[in-house]
Amino acid sequence: EVQLAESGGGLVQPGGSLRLSCAASGFTFSDYPLSWFRQPPGKGVEWVSTISRDGRIIQYADSVKGRFTISRDDAKNTLYLQLNSLKVEDTAMYYCEKETIRGQGTQVTVSS
Repeated sequence: EVQLAESGGGLVQPGGSLRLSCAASGFTFSDYPLSWFRQPPGKGVEWVSTISRDGRIIQYADSVKGRFTISRDDAKNTLYLQLNSLKVEDTAMYYCEKETIRGQGTQVTVSS
C-alpha cells in the first residue's frame, strides 16, 4: 500500500522559512517523479513543484519560483520542500503526491 506522510508545517511570520518533508512507503521511491501541491483556505488545489525520478528535472509554479526548493533523498524515501521568503498567500495545506495519490497534508500558516 502506498503511503505518503507529510510533516514540517507550522505557523511562521512573513519572510520566514519552513522545510516540509514527505516520508514515503509502499513503492519503489526512486522509480517515480514526485510533486507538491497545496490548497489555500477556501480555494482549489494548486500544483507547486515536481521533481523527476533522477532529480535532474525540476519545475515550479511561477508563484513560488525562486523561493521554494524541491529535493529528494532516495536513500531515505523522503521528498522535501524548502519554503523561504514566505508570504501570507502561501498559507495552505501542503500535500506530496505520487501520480494521483496524496498524503494527509501538513498545514502552513504565514501570519504576523
